[in-house]
Amino acid sequence: MRPSPTHLIFVALAAHGCASGDGIGVGPAADEELVCDLDPAYLADGGVGRDGIPALSDPLLVPISPVVPENAYVRDTDRVIAVRVGTERIVIPHNIMWRHEIVNFSSGLDRLSVTYCPLTGTALAFTRTGTGGAELGVSGLLYQANLVMYDRNEPNESFWPQMLGEARCGPRTGARLSRLPVVEMTMAGWKELHPDSRMVGLSSGLSDWRLYVRNPYGDDYDDPHNADFEGYPIVLTDDRLPPKERVLGLPAEAAGDAPIAFSFAAMARSGDHAVFEITHGGAPAMVLWDGPRRSAMAYRMEVEGRAATFEAVAGGARDSLTGTVWAVDGTPVAGPLAGTGRRLRPIAEAYVAFWGAWAAFHPGTVLPLDIAD
Repeated sequence: MRPSPTHLIFVALAAHGCASGDGIGVGPAADEELVCDLDPAYLADGGVGRDGIPALSDPLLVPISPVVPENAYVRDTDRVIAVRVGTERIVIPHNIMWRHEIVNFSSGLDRLSVTYCPLTGTALAFTRTGTGGAELGVSGLLYQANLVMYDRNEPNESFWPQMLGEARCGPRTGARLSRLPVVEMTMAGWKELHPDSRMVGLSSGLSDWRLYVRNPYGDDYDDPHNADFEGYPIVLTDDRLPPKERVLGLPAEAAGDAPIAFSFAAMARSGDHAVFEITHGGAPAMVLWDGPRRSAMAYRMEVEGRAATFEAVAGGARDSLTGTVWAVDGTPVAGPLAGTGRRLRPIAEAYVAFWGAWAAFHPGTVLPLDIAD
């Protein structure tokens, strides 16, 4: 959601963070005035200090299997965020992001930042090349309970709400971060698909491993019917879905378009695998659902640039052109193109969020599936 332009001067909140009071560390305070294009009613102090939630840069990467001390903090049922760093597949478990929220990678052409806000359940990746190689950090501010990032390398700070992907405070207001596709699923699901990939591991420089095996917000924070966003102000007027129901959402592509969201619960009623056809940005698109992996992602309806149709089958979706079966992460797992390294074309703007947060940032969202229980 872009608020109506309400440029205002406010005193920057002194202690920032997308976390409750048990965050790690307290960063320096900031009292300077800055110009901000955000509704102050929904801007909040997270209470742990700037960089009190320490973003990681080029962390230790370890194989996802076999189990070793550096990767043993993740269970098969835990959710992970999968991205491509150069030509390599990397997974970042939610467990790491509960405590760090941002991972900056400097290798590869994209110089990407992977971000996750536990409060809003949102994982997004951004390329940093268009921002002069910005190294994103956790400002500590929250906007509608969502992580607000800042560039650690910028002397005159600007602030970037994660779900907007755009600077809204400071001298770079209006500058946008380019999104890169991410896929979320269970760790077990990812291991089945890509057992040779690597993940962010715990190194000697990180804190006690016990910090990474439990959600610091509580075991019931992700419960779909839990309407508490740790008390931070957020618009929760759209009750068509439970506030913490996970959805895969696609922001509006152009003026006059409506955002679209697919609830995990509604997709699950379609079976273990499903294909949902939509139009996005004026072109055919689809959402793939994988129930066993608790995963969904959006793609263009094409194979190697040629238009295709897809049907749900065991293991994923089969295309009409080649008969290849594609997994929810867009890789071919059976048929003529299996093992070739080809991929479906993802819609990078699609991401998973808790419904309450998605609806707050994307009012007027269309829910194509029946929401009845």
